[in-house]
Amino acid sequence: MIADYYVRLMYLCCASFFLVHTTVGAVVLLLVPAALRRAENMAAESAAAFLFSLRFLPFVTAACAVAGLCIPSYLSLEPRSGVEPRGTLCAMAAALAMLSWLFAGGRALAALVRTMEFGRDCRITGRKAQLGSPAVPALIVDSRAPLLALSGIVRPKLFLSRGVVEALRPEELRAALRHEDAHRRSRDNLKRLACLLVPELAPFARSFAPLERNWAKFAEWAADDEASSGDSQRALWLASALLRVARMGSAPQPEIAASLTACGCGLEARVERLLRTKAAREEFGNQSRIVRHRELLLVGACTAAIVLLPGAMACVHGLLERLVR
Repeated sequence: MIADYYVRLMYLCCASFFLVHTTVGAVVLLLVPAALRRAENMAAESAAAFLFSLRFLPFVTAACAVAGLCIPSYLSLEPRSGVEPRGTLCAMAAALAMLSWLFAGGRALAALVRTMEFGRDCRITGRKAQLGSPAVPALIVDSRAPLLALSGIVRPKLFLSRGVVEALRPEELRAALRHEDAHRRSRDNLKRLACLLVPELAPFARSFAPLERNWAKFAEWAADDEASSGDSQRALWLASALLRVARMGSAPQPEIAASLTACGCGLEARVERLLRTKAAREEFGNQSRIVRHRELLLVGACTAAIVLLPGAMACVHGLLERLVR
């Protein structure tokens, strides 16, 4: 009897998460065009933070609803005696939620394995080196491939090919290293893993791919801005490094890595932005501290307010009763 009580809670949590996540996710997808237009008028760092927050808004809303409303109302108001049948809607929503989580987990695990294999292969053929000034630890791979990437999560490593080191001038190399260091300080690889870990609207779908692609674009722009620091000469060296590495062709990159010439991030647009650099920050520079994760905090505050409203638990419990039947 007690086991069935908690099994029913698990079903309700999964079903509630799926329904809330799907509803909020559908709204987010409808808002994507307007959000992208807004992001274009923001500083790159602010735009990246805004789109990343929007990508996680369905997940955070659903998680807050389950943790702040579903579980407390069930535990406080649901009697432990008696067995209730599980409705078709509840069973289907719970099954889809589990499938979405399994698919997301498998996708993230596969990306992690490929990233680890990439690092292992590079360590077999590579040699440790100190590059730039101040010196940056890196692993130089004995290859002519256009490899210059920051790979890994907890302690990301910088990987370069011998061909890239020989092709870049010292100033270009320093600019490229500053770009990768900006990715490291922003923890962009961890954010890439997080995007793989959270579920999509439905199993086997990549509904939020446009948001993720545009977040990656603005993350590259933000790293470019950080590397140039508003200095037109630094920006020129970085633009030159981008073009030199791009002319070398393409090379396989792991999914959880920040590459200098990231595919799909608009190399031409990046070079044009760098050539227009005139100031230390874009005119919107201070927005990043204001916009960063504001949407996530707003969701948490709204959920907490709902939990504190008189009768909220009873209302939510009534909805759960309807769902389970």
